[in-house]
Amino acid sequence: MQIAVVGSYGTGLTMRIDRMPEAGETLSGGVFASGPGGKGSNQAIGAARLGARVSLLTALGPDAFAEEARRLWAAEGVEATVVTARAATMAGVILVEESGENRIVIAPGALDELRPEHVTAFAPAIAAADLVLTCNEIPQDVVSATLRTAREHGVRTLLNPAPARDLPAADRPLVDYLTPNLGEARLLTGLGPAAGRDELLDALRASFPAATVVLTCGADGAHADDGRSRFHLPAVRPSRVVDTTGAGDAFTAALATALHRPLPEAVRFAAAAGAYAVSRFEAIPGLGRTADLEALLKGNLS
Repeated sequence: MQIAVVGSYGTGLTMRIDRMPEAGETLSGGVFASGPGGKGSNQAIGAARLGARVSLLTALGPDAFAEEARRLWAAEGVEATVVTARAATMAGVILVEESGENRIVIAPGALDELRPEHVTAFAPAIAAADLVLTCNEIPQDVVSATLRTAREHGVRTLLNPAPARDLPAADRPLVDYLTPNLGEARLLTGLGPAAGRDELLDALRASFPAATVVLTCGADGAHADDGRSRFHLPAVRPSRVVDTTGAGDAFTAALATALHRPLPEAVRFAAAAGAYAVSRFEAIPGLGRTADLEALLKGNLS
């Protein structure tokens, strides 16, 4: 399978701590690590590890983080088209509690210089793909250009609407697969926290008429609607939960590679990828390979 990704790369600066500090409070005893991240890059690497041939369009700064990115993609077999920006490579500061929950602050940097004309230049890779994958960690006009270009070439699209941001009404019919979490679904629909899963899916179905919607719900698993049927798949049990960073990226990448399967099988495979991710510290080590996910699924059946 050939997948084209238009998305982000960034360096994650991660601090593991017992609890979040209060306002004005300084905590000591944290454990620090830095490593590659960014939703687009994570999803590209996740798909490549699961056997897809992957092309990636992103932007980097003129800095050491960019060289780290290029080495990573070469090692992972991701063919990258890089826009070199004036601003620094995106960086994210990630605080991870003992429970595995995280809080993230991002400085987009170079990604703000990614433009629709870069998507136009990337069009041959999009035209050659079986699926185009994009996310909201890049400018909105670049997401729009990606969806339009894919439609012009008859290529299916998967939008991971993270971080949460609304999508122009004109772009919504161009989405073939949508993978929001609960917070993102509430923003896209305008519904509050009291809205149930079915209510959210009804609203997403009305707003994204062509899309298969896969709503990820953490420990509640995933709820999917392809316009003909709706189903719930329970969560796959991880061996442990240590860090939820990158779990959504792992889920989306695995779903993208499994869409040739019946949808329930594809979603369950994606759920295994998410479960594997939360059992590992940091995003890249949490991107499993096919054997890892199959072993996890087998363990959940025993």
